Amino acid sequence: MAGTFTLPPNLATSEASPDWMNKGDNAWQLIAATLVGLQSVPGLIILYGAGVKKKWAVNSAFMALYAFACVLVCWVTWGYQMSFGDTLLPFWGKIDVALEEEFLLQQTFGGYLFPNATMVFFQFVFAAITLILIAGALLGRMNFYAWMMFVPLWLTFSYTFAAFSIWSPNGFLFKKGLIDYSGGYVIHLSSGVAGFTAAYWVGPRLTKDRETFPPNNIILMLAGAGLLWMGWTGFNGGDPFVVSIDASLAVLNTHVCAATSLLTWILLDTVFFKKASVIGAVQGMITGLVCITPAAGVVQGWAAIIMGICSGSIPWFTMMVVHKKSELLQKVDDTMAVFHTHAVAGSLGGILTGLFAEPKLNRLFYGTVGKHVGLFYGIQMGDVKTGFRQIGLQLAGIVFVVCLNIVSTTIICLFVQLFVPLRMSEKDMEIGDEAIHGEEAYAIWGDGEKLDN
Repeated sequence: MAGTFTLPPNLATSEASPDWMNKGDNAWQLIAATLVGLQSVPGLIILYGAGVKKKWAVNSAFMALYAFACVLVCWVTWGYQMSFGDTLLPFWGKIDVALEEEFLLQQTFGGYLFPNATMVFFQFVFAAITLILIAGALLGRMNFYAWMMFVPLWLTFSYTFAAFSIWSPNGFLFKKGLIDYSGGYVIHLSSGVAGFTAAYWVGPRLTKDRETFPPNNIILMLAGAGLLWMGWTGFNGGDPFVVSIDASLAVLNTHVCAATSLLTWILLDTVFFKKASVIGAVQGMITGLVCITPAAGVVQGWAAIIMGICSGSIPWFTMMVVHKKSELLQKVDDTMAVFHTHAVAGSLGGILTGLFAEPKLNRLFYGTVGKHVGLFYGIQMGDVKTGFRQIGLQLAGIVFVVCLNIVSTTIICLFVQLFVPLRMSEKDMEIGDEAIHGEEAYAIWGDGEKLDN
């Protein structure tokens, strides 16, 4: 008589490990979410704190830290359900909390094999980094109290619109077939446009700060940039929501594109300015990571190389050439060049996705047949109409995100201005961290005593 078959203890189901949950998928999503969280805390905290003048180190790092905490509380209270919950409008979800045990322990949407609690955390770190990227355009002059109001308002009235429209299975752009693998539109294009728009309303830094704004610690800035780069393994590798071959491809493509973009940027700096800039290398790394994000798991490796060459050259051109000739770009003080590194690179990635998206890889990711086809593959397959439809959708998505963020960010800034000034006083901007927070990043001498003491 055959013995009774029993699963090994590590695979056996229980009340804590229900039969619908895949332990490997759940573990990877939590790890991926943590990697993305590390991009912000401490990654962008370090990058911002070290990449600005010494007098702005505390304020810049604190803007990132505050946003991370504020977004989490807002996310579980209303933001997640407005981004991924039941439909209120074709571009917006109904307001509800994501805090109840009954909801958090259920299987998440889309049939993915892990609980809602994991999905809520995973999506939170993406929302948080979007606000922190916006902060990069506003460093060195935004009133901290205005920033405290801006963060929950922008999350509620801009981020949730884009996330629901593009990522939620109920969103209108998702249903039409827009490809945004991991946030080229929802995160990078949004933050680039919103940051640039907010910078316009907040106004510029002091003239002397705009003229010379050296990093206070380039080595530390590189440490923050390194956390950003390595954290992108979770950023793009976590978005299939399963431990799959598509996740592996997304990770490899991400790093190949980033490295190619960095090398392209360095080459251009060397040829035209006769010096390889470390700051330029970081910019090239970021534009590569941003560009591949909407495409990471749906393009082939050779396409990642081409995208890296494009992301290392086109944003370089807009930053080094177009910016210096454009009155509008010169007028708006975008401290960390978020417009070029995120809006331009994100748009570029979205367009290139529309060209290079490979049908088989889209099938692996979306589970649909023939709906997502890059233009080049449409031509190759003799289905030009579908290919043109995809590139048209990618362009329409750019227009939607740009218009959404210009309008919503403008309204939010004007609303905040009714209560507190958007910009610090001239006196506070002269002094910096000591005036705003009563703290300084580095002691000049002794134990941090001030010279006037």
